[in-house]
Amino acid sequence: MSRRRTLSAAAALTTTTALLLSGCGGGGQESPNEGLLEGAELIAGSKEFTESVVLAQISSIALEDAGASITDQTGISGSATVREALETGEVDYYWDYTGTGWVNILGNTTDDVPEDLFAEVSTADEENGIAWLEPAPFENTYRIAVKKEFADANGLTTMSDAAEFIGENEDQSSVCAASEFINRDDGLPGLEEAYGFEFGEVVELDLNLIYPQVGDSCQFGEVFSTDARIAANDMVVLEDDQDFFVQYQGSMTLRQETLDEYPEIAEIMAPISEKLTNEVMMELNGEVDTVGEAPEDVAREWLENEGLIGS
Repeated sequence: MSRRRTLSAAAALTTTTALLLSGCGGGGQESPNEGLLEGAELIAGSKEFTESVVLAQISSIALEDAGASITDQTGISGSATVREALETGEVDYYWDYTGTGWVNILGNTTDDVPEDLFAEVSTADEENGIAWLEPAPFENTYRIAVKKEFADANGLTTMSDAAEFIGENEDQSSVCAASEFINRDDGLPGLEEAYGFEFGEVVELDLNLIYPQVGDSCQFGEVFSTDARIAANDMVVLEDDQDFFVQYQGSMTLRQETLDEYPEIAEIMAPISEKLTNEVMMELNGEVDTVGEAPEDVAREWLENEGLIGS
């Protein structure tokens, strides 16, 4: 009998739609990159989850500020789909992660991860005609989380604790997870194998609907380590004490031919990327997911406040 069930979005949670138009403040701040991309026409892509969309908006607004014309194709569902869109020219850039590059794109396993993962991924992907710009310092890694009350009641602080608990309490061992995590070798299948356990039930949900369902539809949930909804939903992240999860450092990816035509993109993005720490990403994600702001508004305000675009 299958242990997977799928909850519809309507049954799980109603999503908030923000229809605010971004409005530049009247500070008169000069653009640091004015005219660098005058005449460039680029298509922005992203995956469907909040952080990917925020990163795409940050990139797009910065490139527009430099004179480029941007077409928005963000919110593409699934890593494989957005990667294919990049390779085929349906989009010109999107942000990806070193772990995804190593496992899903390049076809490696989680058993033999190099020390300098970014260098290995970016070098290997050159053969596919894809460039990875210098990565940001933040790392958005898969994790498993539970409600704090549940963790305290059952003494759960690590994934090893969880594996032992699940082995003894099958009736309290359901996990909420998105389709991609359920099917990735560096996701659920590999995690269960590494820790020697199996969740009693897998509740498949849209990624954005997992957080409020932990403690309701399931005891455990897939989360991203830079997601502000972890704290907002009174959850705690279980320590990956066997270091199963691969490093997921963020980097803007684009076709090499695009970078060759517009090398200024790397120049524009470098000072932006270096400011994107874990703390910054959690704050920006939270403005969207917990406050309800539109990703483009959050991105523009941050860029202006940091003096990275004109206003």
